[in-house]
Amino acid sequence: MLFTGGGIFLLFSVCVAVSIGAISVPMQTVWGIVLNKVVPGMIDQSWSVGREAIVWDIRFPRTILAGLVGAGLALVGATLQAVTRNPLADPHLLGISSGGAFGAILALLHTGLFLGLLTVPLLAFLGALCASAMVLGVSRLASATSADRLILAGVAVSFVVMAAANVLIFLGDPRATHTVVFWMLGGLGLAQWSQLIYPLVILVFCGFFFWIKSGDLNAMTIGDETASTLGIPVAYFRLTIFIVGALITGVMVAFSGIIGFVGLMIPHIVRMMVGGDYRRVLPTSALIGAIFMVWSDVAARTIMAPEDIPIGIITGLVGGLFFIWLLGRRNKV
Repeated sequence: MLFTGGGIFLLFSVCVAVSIGAISVPMQTVWGIVLNKVVPGMIDQSWSVGREAIVWDIRFPRTILAGLVGAGLALVGATLQAVTRNPLADPHLLGISSGGAFGAILALLHTGLFLGLLTVPLLAFLGALCASAMVLGVSRLASATSADRLILAGVAVSFVVMAAANVLIFLGDPRATHTVVFWMLGGLGLAQWSQLIYPLVILVFCGFFFWIKSGDLNAMTIGDETASTLGIPVAYFRLTIFIVGALITGVMVAFSGIIGFVGLMIPHIVRMMVGGDYRRVLPTSALIGAIFMVWSDVAARTIMAPEDIPIGIITGLVGGLFFIWLLGRRNKV
């Protein structure tokens, strides 16, 4: 029931998000444009070419990308919190987002698009994968096998990788650095229909992989010893989750920039709603993450319209206030 209601609300949110902006477009016009694109000539065109371009070429791909990114980051955050048994684990704190940003910046400022549109997502994934390997390597080198130490290793790697990314920005073309810095704060303004296939395919396949492993994730939340007695190869499974999480994060970062707090905050909210069973946590996290990002993008587009606020500012503000509220709530309990 909750998932069905959430799906309906997500559809409603997408429709409203497309109609809201510096130039308001009536919902009826939005539906007319969509139906005409799906079935050409189905409805007599009563809107201008400019409004059609705003709805179909700008706002719709941007809103869909927002939903994909929110769902992907929330899924990664939920799975990382399971395998590390730490509620503070998310792609940003574990350095995965920073690695993805490093790879994307390398492509945008230095290597060029030598593989076409695949260049940025591919290098972002490789950067996220390398950052994950560094986190696991540092934790093993320091014999930091506990979940808390793994988070500390992730924070350390995140600082190092972001320092290297800043060096790339410093050495890059000054005319392009402004765009890259804005992208690092998170933004969906460059969304295009032709590019949405990449995050969509990655989210579907990796999300399905996470879901079929939900039983193992449930066991990992109890402890490594319990998971081992159930026949789960703990070290290999944790490494697999990190790699798949790096793939999702790298691709999402490549198209949206660094967006914090989504993977950290959404799983907390979901567990308060549905409990700790990952068969319910994962799909609900993806759904709530998508809804949250769609409305965050609406806020980013409208608060200072016609200027775009980087969406990372919106998610950081909301996420920070949420955790302040959560700390106060726990102190009262």
